[in-house]
Amino acid sequence: MTILTTNALGVTLGDPLFSDLSLTISKSDRIGLVAANGRGKSTLMACLAGTHEATTGEITRARGLRIGHVSQYVPPEALGQTLFDWVLTALPAEQADYESWRVDVALDDLQVPYEVQHQQLKALSGGWQRTAMLAAAWVQEPGLLLLDEPTNHLDLSRISLLEAWLAALPRDMPVVITSHDRAFLDATTNRTLFLRPEASRLFPLAYSAARAALDEADAADERRQANDLNKARQLRRQAAKLKNVGVNSGSDLLLTKTRQLSARADKLEATARPVHKELSAGDIKLGNSGTHSKALITLDDLTIETPDGRMLYRTGQKWIERGDRIVLLGKNGTGKTQLVQRIALALAGQDTGVRCAPSVVPAVSDQHLSQLNGDETPHQAVTSAFDIGDQRARGVLAGAGVAFQMQDTRINALSGGQKARLAMLLLRLAQPNFYLLDEPTNHLDIEGQEMLEDELISHQASCLLVSHDRSFLRNVGNRYWWIRGKRLEEVESPEPFLAEETQA
Repeated sequence: MTILTTNALGVTLGDPLFSDLSLTISKSDRIGLVAANGRGKSTLMACLAGTHEATTGEITRARGLRIGHVSQYVPPEALGQTLFDWVLTALPAEQADYESWRVDVALDDLQVPYEVQHQQLKALSGGWQRTAMLAAAWVQEPGLLLLDEPTNHLDLSRISLLEAWLAALPRDMPVVITSHDRAFLDATTNRTLFLRPEASRLFPLAYSAARAALDEADAADERRQANDLNKARQLRRQAAKLKNVGVNSGSDLLLTKTRQLSARADKLEATARPVHKELSAGDIKLGNSGTHSKALITLDDLTIETPDGRMLYRTGQKWIERGDRIVLLGKNGTGKTQLVQRIALALAGQDTGVRCAPSVVPAVSDQHLSQLNGDETPHQAVTSAFDIGDQRARGVLAGAGVAFQMQDTRINALSGGQKARLAMLLLRLAQPNFYLLDEPTNHLDIEGQEMLEDELISHQASCLLVSHDRSFLRNVGNRYWWIRGKRLEEVESPEPFLAEETQA
């Protein structure tokens, strides 16, 4: 049963975000919506929800359809309310008075602890805020769920819980999801829409299979266009020969034939479908300046503690060597950040418990991108830190995805994706030989994640990283350290940890 359709839908904001989009959403559809940062995913979701007006086309919704829309950001007016009270306000006033039990059910389904329910949203983590927004949408008993980046700020166990929650929904509950988490899309969707300025493509497949089908379809388009244009060139050559013969012989028949061949060539050229070329959101490039030291970082059986001095675990004797891409695994609260901070202090010469080779040139990025000064502009960030001229600074910023018009804007005004790309650019310009990366894929779109993966692997970069992105850590890591109990253990594969997290 169809519950929503779009007909020739389009939105133009300066340039077209998408156009001529005809989409049918039926019960049981679980649609993954994929595009680079800033290419219209959230705008399309807002159009479907009825909170944004499309430039062209129309949307038809089933009579009485209620839409639960979980946007990326918590409304400012919600931050002063407790989680429970804000979810309660999602109910109509008459229901809120007599059916507050619906909130209890929704929060229980999402496994929100009682003590978290009664804290103000502004005091909670981004992950709990996302969960609150989901509960507020679900408590309204919608007929369609729109989830915009639902895994943002969630750790692996909460992502797994969300996957299980979606799987347990009634089979006829349609859901549209935007996400840069490839494993999450594979686990939760059965259709994939690749949103494009023109000729968006929909496949009845989850993300990974759909991506392969998209690449094949684009390659077929490219072959078809090349074939059509080649035929048109052949027709024009034939027409030119006939025209010469016809003019010399005075044959009207040959001149008519010439016009027919030229018309066929015109038609082929006009209908040859332009091959889609994805506009890059900006390159992510890393450097590896090299070092003669074999062991870059040595951990001499460190004791990792909480800020108040409680022991979390001991590291044992561990080494990070050239070419190691070590992924640090562990549940939230086990001490991943504490170890990263100890190593960061050592790289800055402030921790003697970690030994660093003298030749190490570090690049450090935390999950909040705190190395960026939000009051600076991107141009100031580059020129103040590096001996680089104005024109080159603007060129490398543009190449990293920070458009010219944004280069003199305060960093705080940039999108999450632009900040992440700027942070990676600043790391590269330092010409490091060791990367310490805490959640580096936060805010990066799939294209950006794949670029970062390729750079780390192709440059044989040495790094220690923390990530909740399963696809990223599987693709990048060649060694794995797991915080298990009171010890830091080296394991051959992340799969036992991931299995434990998904079963928690």
